Amino acid sequence: MTIYNLYIFDRNGTCLYYESWNRRKESNLSKDEEFKLMYGMLYSIKSFVARMSPAESKEGFLNYRTSKYKLHFYETPTGLKFILNTDLNVGSTKDVLFNIYSKIYVEYVVKNPLCRLDEPIQSELFASKLNTFIRSLPIYN
Repeated sequence: MTIYNLYIFDRNGTCLYYESWNRRKESNLSKDEEFKLMYGMLYSIKSFVARMSPAESKEGFLNYRTSKYKLHFYETPTGLKFILNTDLNVGSTKDVLFNIYSKIYVEYVVKNPLCRLDEPIQSELFASKLNTFIRSLPIYN
């Protein structure tokens, strides 16, 4: 099992943070184009799931799977979106994404007076804590 990358988007579609660990293939797009494509895809999938679901669900869209990777999604009540791409053998990462939000993002971004919540995250402490957390997970290879 392995973790490929993580995106954090704000409610307006701005990529606040991106990190990759075991991503084997880079896209031929610029980072800005990749971020727009990812956010647009998430927006479309969320809309599709909400409209086509045969039953009401509070959680809505949580993940999808392709033949090459699995995308895991967590959205906070304030509209922050956390996207984690993993290999196919990884189960639910809902708790992992919630912990990234509550124990790392809130502690090292929200509570940091030097970090602006509407701008990309530049905090080295946030990056260090996130990296340590990800590498400590059993799903990280």
